[in-house]
Amino acid sequence: MRYTSTVYLSEFLSPSFVTCDFLVIRQAQIEAELDRNWERLLQGLSFYKPPSKSNWIETSGVDKYLCVCVPCQGLDEQQSVQILQCYLQEDYRATRNTLKAVLQDERQSQALLLKIADYYYEEKLCVLRCVLHLLTYFQDERHPYSAEYSNCVSKLEKDLVSNYRQQFESLSRSEAPTWETHGNLMTERQVSHWFVQCLKEQALLLEILFLYYAYFEMPPNELSTFTRLFKEQGFGQRQTNRHLVGKSMDVLVERIGYFSSLILVEGMDIDFLHKCALEDRTEQHQFYDQQDICKEVDQMLLTFGDISHHGPVLLAWVLLRHTLRPEEVSSVIRRLGNMTLQLGVFQYLTNMLQALGSTGNNCTASTARMCIYGLLSFVITSFEEETLGSQQHLINAACEVLAAPSLAELFWESPNMGLGVILDSAVGVFPYKTGPLLQLLTALLSDKSTAKKVYTFLDKMSFYTEAYKHKPNDVISREDGTLWRRQTPKLLYPLGVGQTNLRMPQGCFGLVCEGKQLSVGEQGFLVRWEYSYSSWTLFTCEIEMLLHVVSTADVLAHCERVKPILDLVHKIISTDWTVSDCLLPLTSRIYMLLQRLTSVINPPVDVITSCVNCLIALAARQPGKVWSSLHHTGFLPFAATPLTNMAQTISAEGMKAGNYGNLLVLIEQPRGEYSVTIAFLRLVTTLVKGQLGSTQSRGLIPCVLLVLKEMLPTYHKWRYNTYGVRERIGCLILELVHAILNLNQEGESEGSAPSLQSLCIYSLANTEAGQAVVNIMGVGVDTINMVLAAQPSSGGSEGPGQVLIQTVKLAFSVTNNVIRLKPQSDTASPLEQALTQHGGHGNNLIAVLAKYIYHKHDPALPRLAIQLLKRLATVAPMSVYACLGSDAAAIRDAFLTRLQSRTEDMRIKVTILEFLTVAVETQPGLIELFLNLETKDGSDGAKEFSLGEWSCLSVVLELLDSKQQGKYWCPPLLHRAALAFLHALWQDRRDSDMLFHSKTAIKCIGQAVNTPISCFKILSVSLSGVLDPCLKAALENFSSKRRYEFWSDYVRDLVCVACDGEEEGLRSLSESQMLISAWRTLLILSTSHSEVMHLKDDTVRQKLFMDVLEGTKAALLMSQSVFCLRLGSMMVTLLLILLKQWKSVLVSAPALLPPLSLMMESVLHAEQQLTDRTKAKLLSALILALQIQGLNGGEITQLPQLLLCVCEMVQDEALALIDSTRHTIQRGDVQEDSMETDSPHFQKDQQDSVCVLALHLSKELCWADEDGEQWLQVVRKLPVLPSVLSALELSLRSKQNLYFTEAALHLLLTLARTPQGAAAVAGAGVIQSICLPLLSVYEGPSNGATQAFVRKSQDAPSWPGVYRLSLSLMESLLKTVRYNFINEALDFVGVHQERILQVCLIAALVIVNLCYLCQTCTYLLHSKKMLHHYLQINGKSQQAFQNPKYCQTGAFASSFETKSSAIVLSVSPLSSCQSYIHSHVTSNHWKHSAFMVGALNDIFFSLCYRTLFVLSFTTPAFDSDVAPSFGTLMATINVALSMLGEVVQPRGHLMLFLCGFRSLLMFSMENCFYVLISQAVRCLKDPSVLPRDKQRLKQELSSELSTLLSTLFRFFRRGSPSSPASGLLPSLQTKPPTPGSKATPEGQEPFIQLVQAFVRHVQR
Repeated sequence: MRYTSTVYLSEFLSPSFVTCDFLVIRQAQIEAELDRNWERLLQGLSFYKPPSKSNWIETSGVDKYLCVCVPCQGLDEQQSVQILQCYLQEDYRATRNTLKAVLQDERQSQALLLKIADYYYEEKLCVLRCVLHLLTYFQDERHPYSAEYSNCVSKLEKDLVSNYRQQFESLSRSEAPTWETHGNLMTERQVSHWFVQCLKEQALLLEILFLYYAYFEMPPNELSTFTRLFKEQGFGQRQTNRHLVGKSMDVLVERIGYFSSLILVEGMDIDFLHKCALEDRTEQHQFYDQQDICKEVDQMLLTFGDISHHGPVLLAWVLLRHTLRPEEVSSVIRRLGNMTLQLGVFQYLTNMLQALGSTGNNCTASTARMCIYGLLSFVITSFEEETLGSQQHLINAACEVLAAPSLAELFWESPNMGLGVILDSAVGVFPYKTGPLLQLLTALLSDKSTAKKVYTFLDKMSFYTEAYKHKPNDVISREDGTLWRRQTPKLLYPLGVGQTNLRMPQGCFGLVCEGKQLSVGEQGFLVRWEYSYSSWTLFTCEIEMLLHVVSTADVLAHCERVKPILDLVHKIISTDWTVSDCLLPLTSRIYMLLQRLTSVINPPVDVITSCVNCLIALAARQPGKVWSSLHHTGFLPFAATPLTNMAQTISAEGMKAGNYGNLLVLIEQPRGEYSVTIAFLRLVTTLVKGQLGSTQSRGLIPCVLLVLKEMLPTYHKWRYNTYGVRERIGCLILELVHAILNLNQEGESEGSAPSLQSLCIYSLANTEAGQAVVNIMGVGVDTINMVLAAQPSSGGSEGPGQVLIQTVKLAFSVTNNVIRLKPQSDTASPLEQALTQHGGHGNNLIAVLAKYIYHKHDPALPRLAIQLLKRLATVAPMSVYACLGSDAAAIRDAFLTRLQSRTEDMRIKVTILEFLTVAVETQPGLIELFLNLETKDGSDGAKEFSLGEWSCLSVVLELLDSKQQGKYWCPPLLHRAALAFLHALWQDRRDSDMLFHSKTAIKCIGQAVNTPISCFKILSVSLSGVLDPCLKAALENFSSKRRYEFWSDYVRDLVCVACDGEEEGLRSLSESQMLISAWRTLLILSTSHSEVMHLKDDTVRQKLFMDVLEGTKAALLMSQSVFCLRLGSMMVTLLLILLKQWKSVLVSAPALLPPLSLMMESVLHAEQQLTDRTKAKLLSALILALQIQGLNGGEITQLPQLLLCVCEMVQDEALALIDSTRHTIQRGDVQEDSMETDSPHFQKDQQDSVCVLALHLSKELCWADEDGEQWLQVVRKLPVLPSVLSALELSLRSKQNLYFTEAALHLLLTLARTPQGAAAVAGAGVIQSICLPLLSVYEGPSNGATQAFVRKSQDAPSWPGVYRLSLSLMESLLKTVRYNFINEALDFVGVHQERILQVCLIAALVIVNLCYLCQTCTYLLHSKKMLHHYLQINGKSQQAFQNPKYCQTGAFASSFETKSSAIVLSVSPLSSCQSYIHSHVTSNHWKHSAFMVGALNDIFFSLCYRTLFVLSFTTPAFDSDVAPSFGTLMATINVALSMLGEVVQPRGHLMLFLCGFRSLLMFSMENCFYVLISQAVRCLKDPSVLPRDKQRLKQELSSELSTLLSTLFRFFRRGSPSSPASGLLPSLQTKPPTPGSKATPEGQEPFIQLVQAFVRHVQR
């Protein structure tokens, strides 16, 4: 809270605040502040009262102590307390905790009181600056608050003049304070300080009165009063305390005199007087009837004449009296007129206007020029020019007046009146004297319209004036000699034949000018010839003449004539570039002129400066042309040897300084004048900004190196004659460096030569140039404040203080850019070391940078300092907190004070928040300081956190509080920065702050409307951890208030508006993209956190998806825009994720294929590199949409167009793949991660590539097109099949593009399912594309490695899979096309017969191996001890053998032993796995054995199968050397039967597993019986088997199988599960049972019947 509103209102109305582009204060706030403080403004300095005991208020502590001391400034006690409190809040550079310690130290307390006095002085000036600001803009319609200012001025109008005049009188008559009256602190130095303040207040009061009378008429009596007052005060020179005036105060005294004179001149209303005189109505002037007042003023003015400030007043009064009543006061007029000329009034006016400054943003200077313009115009109109003194003085004053742009335009409206008289006079002596005319015309150039008038004026001259000492022989004249006539033509310039010249024709008349004086020391005639010519041709001749005499004694005279020409050319080209072509003959000679002038012994510096200025104007539009002409002149530094590397360049080896370098060392530095240097720096900067080509830029390297190596480190040590030039040169040097560092990224120079940017970066980072920049940044805020305080006025932008501020700002920006652009390195550069080195007592640069926060004049200065701090905090390995030292807390307080100020520049607030956001991650100590957390023990013993008094969180949360928005307005940019800071804290997960700020922060997040980006990011980060209850409540509230739908609509509309080109309503496209990205992240997380986010409603999710779909469609339909394509790529990613995650929700959604099809058509023909990923995502989305919704009943209107679009894409991608594959083959490199950067864009084979996905989508659409009609139409329109087959053939031959190959074969397989499709595939030449190229798949290596026929996954792409797909394709075509494809099929078999036979052989070997595997499994299951021993040896975990299909993890123990107390058996997972393997092995055996019925009936049928088991009935062995036998099969059956008998009826949780296990055992026995019988029949039918072996086989099988059948019958009587393969086994047609045989049990398994039939067969 502020205790006084002066500084507050001053900031509120300061130009830097009001004109800030980023901050718009509501008009109601401005009006409210002015209504509350207008009386304060009216009182002005009288608001501050002198000490009075009656106003004493009871205070205590610090305030009471200071109130005793502060009255030394002559201020009321109560106001002293207010000043103290405001100072402590605004300008105190320490913490409140240190205040008592400061007061206890006498020396520190006195210093503090003096600083408070300085603050009080500034507070008083702020009041006057507020009034000055109101008067400046209250009638400016362009100002946003002119209406509010006008209302306030209307309230001040009545009493403002009287109050301020009384205050001025009081100040001019006040006695200086002494130690007797004001205490011991009022030393001589403090008295001088007080008097400076007194002069500043007087000057400001008079400036306000002058602006006031510029808008309001001064009554005659007021003029008399002011005249008497200024006479007594001596126009500032007769101060009561004039003995205190020192040399440093002369500027302020002069300023008081200037405004005193201007007030009196403005009070006479000369403009209205001139108008009345022209219209012959002088009686309407306010002084016409005021004879008494006029006489009174006459008497006072007759006493004037001893002070130069009297001149304008006397001149204006002479005009007034001469115009109103000339006959009555002729003697007075004559006397006052003589006094005026004696005072040198026109020289005074020139000096005064120059002292008031330029008219850029200086309303006072513009108003003063307007006032003097009227005065000069009336003077020149009323009096003869010869009576006004020197013409040059008059022209100088006129030119200074015309510096105001509006006045130049006003002059050309009536060029024959007023100052036009001076112009005519100057034309009368042209070109004998070129200076006066050209000086005036240069001043009359203000814009394009005036430039064209000036050009035309000079292009059509009618008179040519020249001087003659004697009458020439080729001229005849009248008797009186006043009129001459030329008898012969004459060349006006002695130039060679063929050169530009002027030719005066024969017969021209010339008038001898009487009364026209020649130059001093000349005698003769001045003749004015009637001759029409162009002055621009004359100017060319003048420059040509100078080139001829450059080495003679006449060079100085010619330079004096040429310099005004060059100045005019510079001004006219700078104002209107379109006339430059007309001036080409003139400007083309400047290069030669520059070369010759800089080569002479004593070069004319001013003319050289003018030449360079002309080149600057030309280079602004034609930098390349200027450079190509300039670098041949030798003026600029140059390299004598080619530049090869950075080391050579930095050493300046082979570089020459050029003519400019010699001029700097030999001429400018000894003289202390640097006009050429200033022009040189501007020229090089202009050339750099012109973005020259790489070769031309390399030519500028010597120039830039001269600046970095010789000028920047030493310019502050040069000799200077003029104050402020040093700062100006430093500013220009940094402007050049800043321009180079902000160039667009330059391409690499030829060879290893450095670029301009890399040269600057290296020099600043590693040489003395960087230290010079560091020294500039180290100037500090106190030095800048001292320079500003020494200025007579703090307004404007041209003072030395403003130049110094601009220089320091450039140093900040340059350093920031150097750190940003410098190549990464493990070692710190000298610049980084200088920036981050620690110094004692806060003397390091980091502390100096941080203290710029105390600067109040230019908000950009602290902002840039904080930006540099942010950069250093990010990249430099140092602690900012440690660098700040003991000042850390005070600097924090200053940061937060500016952050919470409602009148502060918004950009500073944003920068502070950005700095704190970076500090969260990189500066833990500093962020703890700003968080200012206080801890205390809670009731439960845990630590509790609370915000300290100076916590940044309090300020940030107040900015975000929606309830505060009615009191002040928080712009969206600031709102976003505050939320970004909270997001950084949230993401950092600091334990100390998360415990206390979450509730308030979440509340702010829930209320956030303007800046949702950081809110979405905070929510996204929070979802990854344990959620705070407040956050859960906020999310629930977010859902219940339908904010998901709101933001979904908002983001959708945002995308649509951005893509429609209506960016005017957006802050920027990048911010829109950030919001969309944050929303996308939140929606992606919602798919996995729907419960927490309360996003479970299918209707809401469907709406969110459809909004995303609509936004994606809007973006991708604008495929010609790069921004829209990037935005569409973001959106389609979100679309694809939601499609995958919300499948069930989208089944009932509106049709998805139509909009997706439109998007695909739009991006189809966009630039490939921009849309490849987008196309791939769209293809995936289309495939998913087909899977989710299908074709909505088989009908979709977009199917033909979609098919055509996708097939066109397939064709294009296939052709691109062919080119890419051929390119890869030619390079002999099949690696996909090529490092080439200059190669064209080639198609890559990837699982998610556009080509592969397009093939998959084509396959899906082919399935959707059941009859194949749509496909046939597409095939007829597009040669898609030939393109695909060509790419397939090349891929097979080169064994590349595996994903494409499989996808293409799948598409062909799908097409081949219908007769039309199969015919199209066959007719397209599929056999030619696959048959022979397929040999490469299994004959050659792939990428240098042998491709084994091994597949890790059944669905994983592999070359064996390609081979199988090719076989399937041939099979499908043969089935569909039948006899029409028989020849192609036979060709395929013929080509690949060896491979087919090899596969069959492999299959046979596999069967043998399966037999051995069966034997091993049977042995392990039969020998349980061996099984356990085997497990122990191999150290296998039993869990590793569990089969998820038949086992429940961890549900069983490993045991095969029967409990004696209960028949409960737990089955080993290993046994289950072994049984599972066994069952599948035996299943494969019977697939490769003879069919039972065929084996029994046909001997040859059974003999075509191989014998798998040897004729032996021994038990199975573990050793692989023992061949599997019939005993192995019998043992397998016995083991299965034994295990089946041990598994009792399951109960409880074992039921599911044991049921499955019993079925598995039945399946194993069934397969073993089948294999056993088929192999037995094979042996019995084989003639090579001995009869006794056959007999033995019958006996053994009869015995063993009978025993097994008996056991099985007993088991089935108890109930047994059916075999899972019972329905797959072949049925055997058995005969009815014979008499005597046992009846078949009801429900007996079919394979039992098979075994019984076989037993009967072998028993016969």
